[in-house]
Amino acid sequence: MLLGGDAKPWQGWCAQRGWELLTPWAGSSERNIDLRIQALEKQLAELEQRAGVDASRVYLVGQGEGATAVFYVAARAPDLWTAAVALGGTPRPAIDTNHLYAVNTANVPVLWLFAEARLEPLAKLLRDAGYNLESRQAASANPEQVFDWLAKHERDPHPAKVDCETGTPLFARCYWVQMTKFDPAEKNDVLVSTRVTAGSGAMLAAGPFGFDVSQPGPGVLVSQLPANYSGPLKTGDRIVAVGGKPLADADAYVQLMDQTVEEKPVVIMVQRGENRIRVETQIVLPRRDELITARVQAQFLPEMKEIQVLSRAVAEMRVTVPAEWAPATINWNGAEVAKEAAAGCWLLSVQKELLHAARCP
Repeated sequence: MLLGGDAKPWQGWCAQRGWELLTPWAGSSERNIDLRIQALEKQLAELEQRAGVDASRVYLVGQGEGATAVFYVAARAPDLWTAAVALGGTPRPAIDTNHLYAVNTANVPVLWLFAEARLEPLAKLLRDAGYNLESRQAASANPEQVFDWLAKHERDPHPAKVDCETGTPLFARCYWVQMTKFDPAEKNDVLVSTRVTAGSGAMLAAGPFGFDVSQPGPGVLVSQLPANYSGPLKTGDRIVAVGGKPLADADAYVQLMDQTVEEKPVVIMVQRGENRIRVETQIVLPRRDELITARVQAQFLPEMKEIQVLSRAVAEMRVTVPAEWAPATINWNGAEVAKEAAAGCWLLSVQKELLHAARCP
């Protein structure tokens, strides 16, 4: 699965390996990335049924904006992928969504090849949060090495241990576990949030505007504006100062916004050609969603023939017991809810503050 970049060379490289190439977002006008992921998931499921795709060897690769999307897609729907590679790009937009949960990549290794050393702190931020990331500073990607790295990974459809966090029912599947009802009252302090955060997410009300953090200063170069933009900025402007503080480059702007924790009026200085323009605007904070999340951690212990499930904010879930594990005892949050459970789907639920398990209807 190739997100972004030029598909033509990838077609040749895939053909040499006997691999199939799919470019699911080519020509798509959908801007909502969650809807894109849902469409991609449906497309992949149809391919697996129609074309006999090996579900254990489905790889995700992205270039440019597609590389940035890889960080988000791999964590949002982890059980689709065997491994993923981001060629260039930055995880920053994925982090800024507030929807990036590091633990979701526990079974999905992600390789990030970036050109500039200044991006290494972002790689460290992801790893420190628990994101399953391998990163290398490389001026250019070697296709053979990328394919070799991907090929050495094969996905187990029923990994013995799974761990997923979500803030929406749209992405609540965790391999052989499916969270179906949420309840914040079902607390579990053992399962902390693994949300990756880099700062306050503050931004200028003069936006939204696009910029490339790799562009040199002075200031931050406005490289993109929405089609219906009606604010004071123009493409090619440079924001060279915010609130009287000069900006050396785009990194300085990002750091300044990250460290700003309150909304307030502010004056920015904009370099437009040979002119400097004073613009009065505001610093605003994002209206976050998915503030409350649910998490499930489950593992099969073969020596005990037991499935242990821990959850937070989950009132109901479906657990699929593979034939090779059955019969197995199911233990949920310390309580034995099913003994010698047969293979197939089991519905775990909270009923009148008690934990129950029954065969799925």
